[in-house]
Amino acid sequence: MAYQFTEIDKLRETLCESLETVDRCQEDINSQDVLTRIEKVIERIVIGVSKGEAPVLRLINRSCWNNVRFQKSVGLVLKDDVSPKYLHCGKPTSATKFALILKILSIIYKLVQSDSYATKRDIYYNDPQLFGSQRMLDSVVDDISCMLKVPRRSLHILATSKGFISGDLCYLEEDGTKVDCSSSSIAVSVSSNVNGIRNIVSSAKFILIVEKDATFQRLLDDDFCARLSPCIIITGKGVPDVNSRLMVRKLWDTLHVPVFALVDADPHGIEIMCIYKYGSVSMAFEAHSLTVPSVLWLGLLPSDIQRYRVPEEALIPFAKADERKISSLRSRSYITFQPTWEREVETMLNLKRKAEIQCLASIAPLFLTRVYLPNKLRYGGWI
Repeated sequence: MAYQFTEIDKLRETLCESLETVDRCQEDINSQDVLTRIEKVIERIVIGVSKGEAPVLRLINRSCWNNVRFQKSVGLVLKDDVSPKYLHCGKPTSATKFALILKILSIIYKLVQSDSYATKRDIYYNDPQLFGSQRMLDSVVDDISCMLKVPRRSLHILATSKGFISGDLCYLEEDGTKVDCSSSSIAVSVSSNVNGIRNIVSSAKFILIVEKDATFQRLLDDDFCARLSPCIIITGKGVPDVNSRLMVRKLWDTLHVPVFALVDADPHGIEIMCIYKYGSVSMAFEAHSLTVPSVLWLGLLPSDIQRYRVPEEALIPFAKADERKISSLRSRSYITFQPTWEREVETMLNLKRKAEIQCLASIAPLFLTRVYLPNKLRYGGWI
């Protein structure tokens, strides 16, 4: 059934032709660079204290849209003239985080020096009372990565993955473990050390990002990967973790096959797709290693709701939060520069309804896997 991939093969040729024009280089950071940058941070603090000044750390505000700009070939990247925020040791509001950053810098220094690794979970449970919550530790690690201008992988701190992957894919983990993702019924957890993966072998014609775990499991249950073989499906189970994003980027860099996104026809689904494609404000400092701007929107398109006559009772009325989110999306550069995406967002806004992928089951129980996705992929129904 090679004919079912005719449009995908044409798309791949187009994407490969554009690869030469895209500059996605990023500075390679070795271990000694990381150690030197940590030493300079500590040196500045010591010099300040010797002058009678209160210790202070200069961080980049990772939640400010004014600190990022949209670059078509990469996504959301940090501006050169970002507005900083300062952590003062002597201020009650920032003293705790100041101390935590120094503590994590100490841990990172020892890990890099000894060429060993630790997971964020291991570090947290070493002293849960100190860190307070896993979220606080995650935030501190990201702040340090941004402050040092070092990719998080170079800090030797790994994150436990929440994503799953399945399909025509085999590879070796850094420790030599062989991973085979070809089982049609059981998914494999995304590696916690994606950058250590090597010897990737795959004949996949495309990669499908699936927003939600429930939809991903539905595809597995209906042998989607076997029916549309060869392909790869991956899910970050909602808002993707860094490892899921790294895995999509790794596969794109290695295989150069089309990457499609299957998300709910709602504002949050669109935003999740945009995180894979263009990144997020909080991780803009690492955009070069996380984003895949070639990602295409396969479904569920807002226009599909009318095209396939999805029953009214299967749709969900907009809540106030949805209205705020879609208004925010409409103003973002990565939406406004794509007329086809902009029209879909306008369609959703006019409908004032949203639809989950599962709503297609109201047309027929197997409509998603037997009709909707095969036809979209066969006839080029992506934007």
